[in-house]
Amino acid sequence: MKVEIWSDFICPFCYIGKRRFEHALEKFSHSDQVTVQYRSYQLDPTAQHIPEKNFAETFSELKGISLEQVYTMNQQVAEQAKEVGLTYHFDTMKYSNTFDAHRIAKLADANEKEAELTERLFQAYFTNSELLSDKNTLIRIAEEAGLDKEAAEHVLDSCKYRNRVNEDIDLAKQLGVQGVPFFVFNEKYAVSGAQPEETFTQVLEKVWQEEQEKPVLQSLNPNENKTSYCTGDGCENK
Repeated sequence: MKVEIWSDFICPFCYIGKRRFEHALEKFSHSDQVTVQYRSYQLDPTAQHIPEKNFAETFSELKGISLEQVYTMNQQVAEQAKEVGLTYHFDTMKYSNTFDAHRIAKLADANEKEAELTERLFQAYFTNSELLSDKNTLIRIAEEAGLDKEAAEHVLDSCKYRNRVNEDIDLAKQLGVQGVPFFVFNEKYAVSGAQPEETFTQVLEKVWQEEQEKPVLQSLNPNENKTSYCTGDGCENK
């Protein structure tokens, strides 16, 4: 089974949804036969960190809502994160542009380190209050995930993987994705949002069962037609 997950590293529900899905996957009896691929998405392509403003002030201006509303929303989200073992520090969070982080994630994917890097990037933003648009921060996180430092520097000093990131974003548009996290199972079953763990469990079981029940190929031969074929035992007409 293949699971594709569209997410952004500054999306609070993406990290929560990721953890809920992981909890469900850990309990899934066929987890060793599930491949997870992370795909890029940007909630705010124009995002930039303004040092003199904290996250709440920046978010308040971006969304046109009061600071009080932002604080209330953040508290509610932080409580949901805590329920799945995550710690969010909205008071010190640094609003970041994530395009370069997504490019580093593609480098990680090419080196089979995508899962490790994705987790570290989420943790860096929501728990450690790090700036994900900072080159040195991204290089350090890449190294911690087991990537080569020079390779990470090369990516950030060039346009490498830019097309790969944009392809993911374009594909999301084609699929009609309007928000993240967005999960696609075997390229035909979709689950949107940070659904409860039970939902992911049900989807995993349903997709697995349906895939096992259907034939790998469906014959389109007309039943009444004779045909000729060969097997290891010989050839015949039927």
